[in-house]
Amino acid sequence: MIICKSEQELAFMREAGRIVAESHRLISQAIEPGITSGELDRIADQYIRSQGAVPSFKGYNGFPASICASVNEQLVHGFPGKRKLIEGDIITLDIGAEYRGYHGDSAWTYGVGSISEEAQRLLDVTEGSLYAGLALVKPDVRLFTISHAIQKYIEEAGFSVVREYVGHGIGAELHEEPQIPNYGVADRGPRLKPGMVLAIEPMVNVGERYVKTLEDNWTVVTVDGSLCAHFEHTVAVTPDGMEIFTKLNA
Repeated sequence: MIICKSEQELAFMREAGRIVAESHRLISQAIEPGITSGELDRIADQYIRSQGAVPSFKGYNGFPASICASVNEQLVHGFPGKRKLIEGDIITLDIGAEYRGYHGDSAWTYGVGSISEEAQRLLDVTEGSLYAGLALVKPDVRLFTISHAIQKYIEEAGFSVVREYVGHGIGAELHEEPQIPNYGVADRGPRLKPGMVLAIEPMVNVGERYVKTLEDNWTVVTVDGSLCAHFEHTVAVTPDGMEIFTKLNA
């Protein structure tokens, strides 16, 4: 069942989204060669808690950290730790915050120092695919029309769409219905309604689409070792379109 949120619930989620967006801003300013992913985790954890929220991911199904930090060929669910970032790396930071019982969720892939042209193009295409999907979010649109637009944008650029991991509804639970694949046939799926809140999150590989999970049972990597990227916003369907909760206004 897809849950439509009340105005009060949307207000809580809007604040959760702001906290996530501000966490991304603070972390992005700290990313440089030599910093560890664990230090980035601490920045986000401290800020989230300072805002009267808690990290959504800490302890979620046993996850040990407040954010996911995935470097280069790591797609999602990487553990922050002692690894130092180096010039040319790309790092995906997935951040969630729970405020008054409601969640916000956003992922972004960042370059560390100067990155290759291929890596920059991967980041540009993945972010572009997210906004290609978001541009279609409004009442009465069928969900997989968004999925189709994301897939088309990515594949026309020559990259691969990961199929094992998808976007999701979000609210009082971090993961709610519906599941939102980044591929699909247009004009299929449930119709969007005002009050629905969605976490839309394209995941893109430079090489083949296949991924696998490492022995830690969390970190997902590309099978062929190619670079990958992940961009995500939490958005609400409004009567005349959509509102991005995890994007700062200024």
